[in-house]
Parts: sequence; C-alpha cells; structure tokens
Amino acid sequence: MRKSLIGLVMAFCFFQAYSQEDPSLKYAESITTEDLKDYLSILASDALEGRETGKRGQKMAAALIETHFKELGLLPIVPNGSEKSYFQKVPLEYSKPGEIYVKVNGVQKNNFEDIVYYGSKETSGEELLDVVFGGEGSDEELAQIDINGKAVVVYNKGGFQAWRNLRQKVQDKGAKAFFLVNTDSIEAFKDLAKQFKGFIGRGSLRLPSKKQNNQSIGVTFIAPELAAEIFGTKAAKLQKALEESKGGKHGAIKKIKAGKVAYKASRETKTIISENVLGFLEGTDKKDEVVIVTAHYDHIGRNGDQINNGADDDGSGTSSVMELAEAFAMAKKEGKGPRRSMLFMTVTGEEKGLLGSQYYVENPILPLKSTVVNLNIDMVGRVDPDHKENPNYVYLVGSNRLSTELHVISEKVNETYSNLDLDYTYNDEKHPDRIYYRSDHWNFAKNDIPIIFYFNGTHEDYHRPTDTVDKIEFDILQKRAKLVFHTAWVLANRDDRPSVDKLQDTKLEGDK
Repeated sequence: MRKSLIGLVMAFCFFQAYSQEDPSLKYAESITTEDLKDYLSILASDALEGRETGKRGQKMAAALIETHFKELGLLPIVPNGSEKSYFQKVPLEYSKPGEIYVKVNGVQKNNFEDIVYYGSKETSGEELLDVVFGGEGSDEELAQIDINGKAVVVYNKGGFQAWRNLRQKVQDKGAKAFFLVNTDSIEAFKDLAKQFKGFIGRGSLRLPSKKQNNQSIGVTFIAPELAAEIFGTKAAKLQKALEESKGGKHGAIKKIKAGKVAYKASRETKTIISENVLGFLEGTDKKDEVVIVTAHYDHIGRNGDQINNGADDDGSGTSSVMELAEAFAMAKKEGKGPRRSMLFMTVTGEEKGLLGSQYYVENPILPLKSTVVNLNIDMVGRVDPDHKENPNYVYLVGSNRLSTELHVISEKVNETYSNLDLDYTYNDEKHPDRIYYRSDHWNFAKNDIPIIFYFNGTHEDYHRPTDTVDKIEFDILQKRAKLVFHTAWVLANRDDRPSVDKLQDTKLEGDK
C-alpha cells in the first residue's frame, strides 16, 4: 500500500515539474486531420482490397507503412541476415476443411450440405463407427449407454458453450465422434449450414507453434431427419424417447437401436507468410527501456465483389500510429527526443486471432522485460450510438488492470492536455463483450506488461463493407491520437517506469 502511495505522489510531482517546460505541445500539433485523412484514404482504399492477412492488399499496406517509417528516419531493427529489416516475418498455418462426410446406408452426406463439421481432428481414412443415442446429453442419460469407441447423437439447442461442454463430456467418455441435433427441421439446418460455411469454409490461420489440439473430436451438426435415418427409425420416435427421458425414464434412450456410419474428416493446410511492421526510435539516457505503440493494419478482405475497407477497424489506429511516429521523429531531429526508446509497430493477423502480436511477444525483437508499456489503438475514428450527444470521449480499457500508477498517469495526462471523457464501460471485468481480451494489447498484458487500450466502441458498420473513410470523424480521431501521443510522451520521459502492482491471470484467454 505504501509503495502505491509513493508512486502516486511521484506521478503528481512529475506533472508539477513537467508543466514548467513542455515541448510536447509543439510536436502534438504535427498530428493533423489532413495527415490522418491522407494516410487513411490509402489504407482504406479499394486498391488495398480489405488488407486481409497474407493477401496482396495486406502486403501493399505493409509496404506503405515501411516507406513512411523510412522517410521519418525510424530504424529497422528486425534481424535479416547481415542487415536489419522493418518487417518481422510472421509464419502462419492456413487450414481449411478438406474432404468431410458421413455415409449412412452407403449414401454419402457431405459437409456444408447434409452435415456441418466444426473441429480440427483428421481421421485416418474412412472409419466405420457404431452410433448410439444420447438423448439431451445429461449425465443420467449418458450413464445408460456405452459410448466408448463409438459415435453419439445428442439433441440440444443450447449455444456455443453448451455444445462445447457436451462435446468435452462425451469425448471424456471415449466417444470417437459427436453428432449434435440443434435444429427442428431440415430447413433450419440448411440455414445453419450456410452460416457455418461462411464462417469456417474460407479456412483459418494460426501460428504453427499454437496448433489446435487434434485430439478433440469436434462436433458434427446434423438435422433431425438425418438422425432418424442413422438409427433407421422416424424422427417422431426419437422425439418420443427424448420426452420420456425428460420425464425421468432415462432408460428410454436405450430403446433406440444403435446405427452405423462411415465417417471421414480431413483438412487442407499450407504455410503463408505475413508481416509485422516495426519502426524504432532510440531514446537518450534510458534507451534500454521501450514504450511500444501498436495498431493492427490487417482487416477482413472481401465478401465476393464487396471490399471490407476497414477504415475504422483499424485504419484509424494505423493512421494514428503513423502520425505519432512522425511527431516523435520530429522531436528527435530537433534534439528533443524521448529518454526511453519508442517502438512503433503495426501488427498483422489481429482479425485472425491476435496472431501478429502473439508472434511478437513469443519472438520479441526487444526484451519483454525492457518493455515499459504497450499503448494499443484499435478503432478510434467513429462515435458509437451511446455517445451521439457527446462525441468528446474515448473508451479506455486496461489502464488499471496491472498498474495503478499507469492509470493515475493516464488520467492526469488527459486532464492536462485533452479533456476527453474517459469512458471505462468496457474495462469492467464482468462486461459481456470481454474487450480487454480482444485486441493486441492482450498479448502484452498476459505477460504482465502494463497496457492501455484506446477504443471508440462498435457501430453498425463493424466488419461490413460500409466501414469507409467518409464515416470517419477526423476531428475526434485527431483528439484521440493526441491523447495517446501525450501519454506516450510522459511515459517515455518520466524518471521511473510505472510499477506493476497486480499480475495478470494467464488462465484467461482472448476470444475475438
């Protein structure tokens, strides 16, 4: 407690002394709406095709940012043979569903048509499985049947967490496959299949070092009509057994005669290379410590002929990092450079699961123990519906999660320079959106590096082709970028790094 109090007093004293001579005001003025619009108009143009990770548009954006860092005089620091590069190459494993089917009575039922498989397990060719009926998957019902080495069919309309728990339960009991009926008709199943095809049919990316657990049996969604076909009966008979089991007659499910299916699941995989873009500015007397400013420059690419330009998500944050880099570079050229070093890093693969930032913290170019703080900017160019009457705000997330002192510094910076309304709605640990775990700062936070995440909230154009430059409110974007600049300036120049007085619970995981 005494240590925290001392830290707060020191923070206050710093601001008192700092206010006597404040060069940051001059350099903050270099962050202009005109520059932000110029950068963003290129990043979010149709020419960059939505900047999807690993695709041509993402690499064009990386080249743009690299050129900007070079022109500013920022240093490349990524080892590249005998030279240094601005690009940290990020190897990613691309994987998509291959040949997946279930054969019932010799008739093949194909993925995204008659079944939907969600998982990563691959079978060793075609497997012949006995199939048993598990009712709604309660402990009492599963106790009535032997599912070890077999497939099991369960009826349950619960959401994601419910069917994930059921899958784990039957897997723990030795099931080789898990078939789930969560729709009432073939029509409803077709709608589900269409949604899943759009969601997983395009494939997924992951870091090779973080491959999914191939021991998971996954879940295969089927329609009630196919369940009846598997057991050689009518859907009404299965429904009757369900109703009897609900009434306490759990043995009713044993009356359903076991069926047989042939089952195959495969995946297509390949390695692609993407890039984090790093620009380094060396500090003066505290150059071995670093403040890292991040934003992700990737987005979600195309929907057919429609381009998801990603102006707010996260062209706004990327443009802000480019402007902050310019402001600090100008200060250094004029002999007013920061005491601590600065790393300006635009990361890839955020939309695919925070992959670029995860790769960086697992393969850091600068030691994590030397990293003072991460300031992460993701979606700061819009005004959400809750603030239409008061656009002078920004959501802050995480400033107090690891460092009470950082939170106090952040508040004081805002009071001194920006006077934005700091909204901590999404910082609530119980908030259902779990924003703290859904952008790149999380990979720093789970390594006990203090972070602040700057965010404008979601809006109707989130992850849609309508997230375009004309929707950006550049005045508020500029003001938010200046807040991040002043915060970074103070953190880069104060005598002490903010102390960590809490540790992150690393059992928690992000879920964007």
